[in-house]
Amino acid sequence: MSGKNSGFAADLAAGIDLTSEVAPRRSGIATNVLTGRTNRIAELASGAVVTRIQELVDPARCRMWSGHNREYGLLNEQRCGDLIESIKAQGRQEMPAIVRRVSGDPDFDFEVICGARRHWTISWLRSHNYPDFKFLVDIREIGDEEAFRLADIENRARDDLTDLERARDYLRALDAYYDGRQKTMAERINVSESWLTRYLDLARLPEPLMAAFPEPQSLTIRNVIALKPLLKPEDKRARVFNEAAALGKQQADEGRPMPVLDVIRALTTAAASPKKSGPPKRSGSPQTISSSAGKAVLRIEGADRKGVRLTLLHKSGASREDAEKAMREVLDHHWA
Repeated sequence: MSGKNSGFAADLAAGIDLTSEVAPRRSGIATNVLTGRTNRIAELASGAVVTRIQELVDPARCRMWSGHNREYGLLNEQRCGDLIESIKAQGRQEMPAIVRRVSGDPDFDFEVICGARRHWTISWLRSHNYPDFKFLVDIREIGDEEAFRLADIENRARDDLTDLERARDYLRALDAYYDGRQKTMAERINVSESWLTRYLDLARLPEPLMAAFPEPQSLTIRNVIALKPLLKPEDKRARVFNEAAALGKQQADEGRPMPVLDVIRALTTAAASPKKSGPPKRSGSPQTISSSAGKAVLRIEGADRKGVRLTLLHKSGASREDAEKAMREVLDHHWA
């Protein structure tokens, strides 16, 4: 007898016994459904399974969160090209964006915590022959600090988020969520203080310096190592700002940006202390100074940043006056 028929016969037999001691039997299907439901409830209660609310929504009903770490205005078809092709190939958005509900704004239902590129891409596709595409969102109930950490974790390894975007987001969060305590922030986002410092230094580069970079998004935290020392002391800082303004104007007039490293080299050169006027200091082979009578008075052995090395030739037959005159020439030459 097959398993199905055996179950049917057992049910018939159970139905013949009408005594109160025999409990009614559930079918195997009903038992499995109830068991599965019980197991699901147990998993949810234990935290082993987390339920998420996902919806397909109109992207026009979603706004960017004010603390979003990506500059939405910089997104374009080029920066989102890989995502455009992926969604077109799949026929849908595979990875949901993380959003939270908004209230009191009749124009929007959600704000996007993570997923600006996905939002831009779906919006672009809807206006370019794919009007049926919807924006897949994962709806959360979270506060601002948690939203910041969530967005940081999702985007930290992404190459399409620039160092400057990430740096400015960190600087904003430092005061907004951590009262300016860098150590606390580093602990919360699980990074070293030195790693965080480099990003904060990039975000803190002053605007007069940034004028030298018409495409500031090309700057990286590696560039900070060369730029930060150019801002002290004040006289050096002033020379750098003047050069940055000149470089910015030059690039605007030419209509194309200079490579970042070339700009940094020009700023570094401008930061150097201006050379003193007068003839350059001699160095190299020894030079002999003679009197008007042609007698050797002293010999300049060499000159460098530490000083000038002289040998007084007192046995040459030159007078004291010749020696004093020669010394004055040396002083005028090297201390002009």
